[in-house]
Amino acid sequence: MSHSRTITTISLAAAEQLANEAMAHATTKGWKIAVAISDHAGGLVVFRRMDGVLSITTEIAIDKSYTAAIMRRTTKALAERMTSSPDLTMGMANRPRLVAWQGGVPILEHGVVIGGIGVSGAAGHEDAECGEVALAALGLSSS
Repeated sequence: MSHSRTITTISLAAAEQLANEAMAHATTKGWKIAVAISDHAGGLVVFRRMDGVLSITTEIAIDKSYTAAIMRRTTKALAERMTSSPDLTMGMANRPRLVAWQGGVPILEHGVVIGGIGVSGAAGHEDAECGEVALAALGLSSS
């Protein structure tokens, strides 16, 4: 009988590629962003911030990636779920690092969450777009 299990998580090389793809997409759109890539447990693997991005944006991007990774859903889906329950909204609001602003996207490979990508600095739907474009470039998905 084994007392361990194998964990699948994002590699550093893939995390770097995702961050680069997200930033490249933002550049083509004229958006200034920060992007964070977390592993399957929400641990920060890679972070990038464009020149001129506010420092608070840094923390928000990191928290979006953390939230997407540990909740196994987009931060947009989490926000939608929270609006259905005042108790859930109160509980989540008291949890540090959980963010329900759009722009956090889980990273799935073969249906397994291997991390989260968080983008902040543009409008919420634009942040999410950067994450989704980066995932598509590497053949990954968010669902």
